[in-house]
Amino acid sequence: MYSDTVIELKKVTKNYKLYRKNIGRVIEFITANKKKLHSEFKALDEISFKIKKGETVGIIGRNGSGKSTLLQIISKILTPSEGEVIIRGRVAALLELGSGFNSEFTGRENVYLNGSLLGLSTNEINENLERIIEFSEIGEFIDQEFKTYSSGMMLRLAFSVIANVNADILIIDEALAVGDALFTLKCMEYLRNFKKTGTIIFVSHDINAVLNLCDRAIYLQKGKIEAIGNTKEVAEAYQLSMHETMTKGKANLVKIDKEKSSNKKQLNLKAGQLDHKRNKTVFKSNLKEATGWKSEFGEIQSIELHSLEKEGLEIYSGGEYVKLEITAKANKKIIKPIIGFIVRDRLGQDLFGENTLVIKEEIYSIEKNNKIKAEFYFRLPFLQNGQYVIMASFAEGDINENVQHHWLNNAAIITVSSSNVRWGLVGIAFDSVKLKVEK
Repeated sequence: MYSDTVIELKKVTKNYKLYRKNIGRVIEFITANKKKLHSEFKALDEISFKIKKGETVGIIGRNGSGKSTLLQIISKILTPSEGEVIIRGRVAALLELGSGFNSEFTGRENVYLNGSLLGLSTNEINENLERIIEFSEIGEFIDQEFKTYSSGMMLRLAFSVIANVNADILIIDEALAVGDALFTLKCMEYLRNFKKTGTIIFVSHDINAVLNLCDRAIYLQKGKIEAIGNTKEVAEAYQLSMHETMTKGKANLVKIDKEKSSNKKQLNLKAGQLDHKRNKTVFKSNLKEATGWKSEFGEIQSIELHSLEKEGLEIYSGGEYVKLEITAKANKKIIKPIIGFIVRDRLGQDLFGENTLVIKEEIYSIEKNNKIKAEFYFRLPFLQNGQYVIMASFAEGDINENVQHHWLNNAAIITVSSSNVRWGLVGIAFDSVKLKVEK
């Protein structure tokens, strides 16, 4: 699928000079830098990676990690202080809303302005103008001044331009967050089609969007690459870092690596039609091989699924009334214990889940060495063919502030074979489907 390298960064560094007062710049200039009045800030520190044609790469990280600086360098808006950037192909970037547009110009005039900045000739813009206006769906507002646009309208016009400039590489930086639901869906559908032939760099704080769209991910932290590779694994590393920050001083979190598991094999979930003669869903506990993290306060000891309609049932067709049990042990006294789960697909996207915060009669505390069991009762949904995992967590606190003491990304595996789900990620049990003619 991937044949050529279209983006390559070699030890790219971006430094900024920080002055306490603006006069410091003048004094340094006059003294030819003999008198240093600034401090150095590294926004990026020796960043190196390659992106091949046809790849969609997500970039994640907290605010201030260097994501926007990196995209501006790839887009050639900024030049690196050190290192080399190699770009092969036309780049179209959607960075900050309004960048590349003039607030005093009309929408139509801004199409020509922004198109020219992206390297299009006037004739090329003329050829694409109607498609841009149609895609944006802003109608008569195309001839209104840009400064009168809402943020959603700005997004519509900006995305419509980059979607119609015949780019080889698209760069999207968090802008889709301001769009309305229908236009955001339209943009995501466009990106899914574009990735069949083009290259995408996608930045978002919406991890599910990154998991859904991207082949690989890069996790930036303080201007350096903290992790790069499989999107799901990089997202888990980012998630762990976020929890470490939130729980600092409250608990020491220790990463649970797959290398520490007994068979040292990576969990590769399967998708698509599995060769079985009947519909079935098989549940299997995976605690020994699960990845995630834990603290010294407690741990999950078991996860089980039981049918409440047929005793001893191990194969499910979907629609059965079931009980999911998660048992945990406290290694230290825990105040306000919480147990929860999320069912995820093979990309790591959340499908459904619940936690014990919904219980009105909460257990205030659990003493050291005691066990606690959560029971979740629900109808098992119909799922598409493939394998799914259950994330299980044992936490402490409330809905506003909590510490995840044991978090297992793949505590159990659900295998669905020969499903009759025809549309969507999940299906429901229809009692009947009827068609009537009425006069």
